[in-house]
Amino acid sequence: MPLTNIGILHEDPCFLIVDKPSLLLSVPGRAEDNKDCLITRLQDNGYPEARIVHRLDWETSGLLVIARDPDSHRELSRQFHDRETEKTYIALCWGQPDSDSGHIDLPLRYDPPNKPRHIVDHELGKPAQTFWRVLERHSNYCRVELTPITGRSHQLRVHMLAIGHPLLGDQLYAHSQALAACPRLALHAARLGIRHPQSKEHLVFDSPAPF
Repeated sequence: MPLTNIGILHEDPCFLIVDKPSLLLSVPGRAEDNKDCLITRLQDNGYPEARIVHRLDWETSGLLVIARDPDSHRELSRQFHDRETEKTYIALCWGQPDSDSGHIDLPLRYDPPNKPRHIVDHELGKPAQTFWRVLERHSNYCRVELTPITGRSHQLRVHMLAIGHPLLGDQLYAHSQALAACPRLALHAARLGIRHPQSKEHLVFDSPAPF
């Protein structure tokens, strides 16, 4: 498959910064018909050395860093593991939060009977924290900035659902009104800050939300 709709925002010998479109897997899925994905397209179109460092959900768009050699992959992966990166998302959420910002601290776990959903579980869940801030208020939804401290699967989607404000267009977690309010999941990885794996220079990349 070609690199259709995949934007390459930055390229150097150590890594790429790419802009993943919605409805594209970050890595191959288990099923045979889920082999098309971002990393495979990169490897098949001029970047055979590309290595995944972190992931975005199939429906989530936005910024990813892709390593181009083993040392860079190891160092960038360490930065994510040690929470030294900066990740900011833009989303549209249903309803009107009572305040203009907040902090969500709710443990999450995978819910096998309802896969691929995740749920809040205070006994068995893994710690998860998200900061949120309202950017704009509209009639029945808000534009919000989301900053995850941890990186659990579906964290932002489940956390916003848990405080009563599911993301628009979310086929897994939104109620019917919120689902119908946007033709796609309204979640975009808009800012990514890392340190260059060789020079250690602090770098920040931005991608405007497409909604």
